Amino acid sequence: MSEGTFYNWKAKFGGMTVSEAKRLKTLEDENAKLKKLLAEQMLDLAAMKELVSKKVVTPAVKREAVAHLKALIGLSERRACRIAGADRKMVRDQTQRAPDTALRGRFRTLANERRRFCYRRLFVLLRREGEPSGINRIYRLYREEGLTVRKRKARRKVVGTRAPIPVEARPNARWSLDFVHDQFANGQRFRVPNVVDDVTRECLAAVPDTSISGRRVARELTALIERRGKPGMIVSDNGTELTSNANLGWCSEHRIEWHDIAPGKPMQNGFVESFNGRMRPSRQICLANRLPGNG
Repeated sequence: MSEGTFYNWKAKFGGMTVSEAKRLKTLEDENAKLKKLLAEQMLDLAAMKELVSKKVVTPAVKREAVAHLKALIGLSERRACRIAGADRKMVRDQTQRAPDTALRGRFRTLANERRRFCYRRLFVLLRREGEPSGINRIYRLYREEGLTVRKRKARRKVVGTRAPIPVEARPNARWSLDFVHDQFANGQRFRVPNVVDDVTRECLAAVPDTSISGRRVARELTALIERRGKPGMIVSDNGTELTSNANLGWCSEHRIEWHDIAPGKPMQNGFVESFNGRMRPSRQICLANRLPGNG
């Protein structure tokens, strides 16, 4: 033992018994451990404060959170994964999926054209174009692209700008379609789908019935085309009969462009709305008399 070591030991443990020296050593070790735990706790608290403003739920966000903690605070991967609640295998995993750039672009185009269509309706449209992807893959792309349709809104706003549809000054350039509702004296309700030529302002068809489905609308339009000829475009609202799979299949089969107006904007279908306002009750009664079972 050197002389310097002896004097250092004497200055620290001088006048103590062996038991007192052991106790002091134990207290120093416990104090060091407590300091280390406190430092780690403060470091974890600082790391959690960095993630307060982020909603760490999806795997992609968890990977970003782990990388942020490692770069900013200098935490190890194991510790950053524990704080972010992520699995180390998930953080290290690198996806091998194709970017699907063309499919995503076509998906966004269809979603912009049919703003009120959910992923199931868009899946039907993509299948008709020859897309072999399954419904689960389409749903994943639907969520990743942020195309989810909100069910309830305080006020409906259409994203983007809408320009007037150009119409040629000739018959059958564009048809407008809308439903008129009324009821009998006994309370039974009936409906009349009106088809109006926007150029000649003629009422091409008015078919009354108590129940009219999408398939019935397709059949009536097919019969009207046989009599009148094929139109360049048909404009309507977003009713369930007019956005059904039967109606979409009919448009694809006859190669007719179908334009849906913005939800809550009947002025965009003003020609048939104007005709519906001028449609007299006597005409509705005459049409109602043509219903099955009414003579």
